[in-house]
Amino acid sequence: MDAGFLLQIDDQGLPDTWDMQVPALSVEEYRKLAVIRIDALNHALDGIPEDRVRYHICWGSWHGPHSTDIPLKEIVDLVLRVNAGGYSIEAANPRHEHEWKLWEDVKLPEGKVLIPGVISHSTNHIEHSELVAQRITNFASVVGVENLVAGTDCGFSQRALNPRLHPSIVWAKLQALSEGAKIASKQIFG
Repeated sequence: MDAGFLLQIDDQGLPDTWDMQVPALSVEEYRKLAVIRIDALNHALDGIPEDRVRYHICWGSWHGPHSTDIPLKEIVDLVLRVNAGGYSIEAANPRHEHEWKLWEDVKLPEGKVLIPGVISHSTNHIEHSELVAQRITNFASVVGVENLVAGTDCGFSQRALNPRLHPSIVWAKLQALSEGAKIASKQIFG
């Protein structure tokens, strides 16, 4: 922190382990376990200024239908309990892209930023800049542009995540993010 770095906590476990429990847990039972983990994380973050911490969640990068993912609405309050200045969520994932609308009813805490993924790490399809702009403006409309940082669903890795994701595709996706942000900025600010 003294060197000016931000600390990012990558916690795919919060949403990702929901459907891996054997025997299956109810949402209420799962939330009780998750609260213990969140409290432990906050204890570990004690003394680190919140504005220097980013908290990232995703539903895991395994290749599959993700048809049993826990909905963000079931855990969003737990995400916001983490003592962080920014919350990075997977939002370009087609299973969860619609969840931007829940921010109409969920209030982002004062002084916090939301970092939704507007490009995906799990497909070699390069998002169109207009789609990226649409995703950005959707989030801006519900959390406010001053509380928004456009991001990626997760990091780009050549190891296990998607070995077919050639670096040229990654750079093209990042270019689409940049171009989409320019389009969204023109739409928002004129």
